[in-house]
Amino acid sequence: MKIYLVGGAVRDQLLNRPVVERDYLVVGATVQHMLDLGFKQVGRDFPVFLHPKTHAEYALARTERKTGRGYLGFTCFTSPDITVQEDLMRRDLTINAMAIDLETNQLIDPYGGACDLKNRVLRHVSNAFQEDPVRILRVARFAARLNFTVAPETMQLMQQMVQGGEVDELTVERVWQEFLKALATDFPARFLEVLAKAKALDRLFSELTAHFEVISALVASPKFLTLEAPLARFAVIAAQLTEIELRAWAKRHKMPKIYLHIGLLAQQFKNAPNMLWPETCLDFLTATFSFRYFQLAEVALASLIVMQDVNDAGSLRQMLRILVCCQTIKLPLNVVLAAKQNGKLYQLQSYLHQKRRQYLYNALLPCHLKNLS
Repeated sequence: MKIYLVGGAVRDQLLNRPVVERDYLVVGATVQHMLDLGFKQVGRDFPVFLHPKTHAEYALARTERKTGRGYLGFTCFTSPDITVQEDLMRRDLTINAMAIDLETNQLIDPYGGACDLKNRVLRHVSNAFQEDPVRILRVARFAARLNFTVAPETMQLMQQMVQGGEVDELTVERVWQEFLKALATDFPARFLEVLAKAKALDRLFSELTAHFEVISALVASPKFLTLEAPLARFAVIAAQLTEIELRAWAKRHKMPKIYLHIGLLAQQFKNAPNMLWPETCLDFLTATFSFRYFQLAEVALASLIVMQDVNDAGSLRQMLRILVCCQTIKLPLNVVLAAKQNGKLYQLQSYLHQKRRQYLYNALLPCHLKNLS
């Protein structure tokens, strides 16, 4: 029995990047052998085991055969006779198809992954790549994470997969998950660029297609990358869409409600005529209810800084706090009681509106004059 470190851990180690997860490959063993050694089996489709002490994952060497459409249409075969080279052949990219022999510390690289790492190229291992549509998303995400280019032959294969309809088999949950992962990378624009070149953007994110040039420029901007939270980055993208497009995207990909709300809020901020005019602020807040979502509104304002190239982020955040304080203003008790006695409760809303507007005028006017100077 031989044990190898495989996959992303080897890739990241060669790139001098932090190794987050370590996966191990076992060659020359059986299920019963692993159980006898105290490993706990956790995989049903193929034998994966947890180490009795470290709880790291150890998988028996295997091969795969395509039996249906989509990323679930596979049958796995394990045997002590399967070699490490045969197991690595089933992997998606050459940079992920390397192993390290734990006994000798020797690098096992049958498909040129180390060379592709050096040249910063994403290249498929074999034509079996086209059997799993998830790999299109993974290639785009690796391009965003590592800022690598895609080999021409791999891009051609991806285009064929899209044309053949394989990409349509992806679940919306998996597409959304990969999108969020890509959004958190150092080069998120590369994710959209690779999907567009592969002709998959229109299939997976059709709402973005009409605004692709604008969104790509924003996502590639240095200011966009200063937004650390994926939620804030999403707000920038969502603000470029129409409300109809955003709601359609949210429904189709089953977005968490927080993403839909932040997207709508960012659209409102972007489309507000002038948020520093006291006359427009109260109407804006009443329409968006942003005073109920102070933290989300801060995120939306952060996205506004990117969208409108605003340098004075402090003033925008100060403005937001003023708006939130405005919403906490209440009517004096004597005014409310008098309205009840006179049967004129309908006048209270107008009176409250006037008080809030006056508060906004007094608080925001200095901000507005500062921006005019």
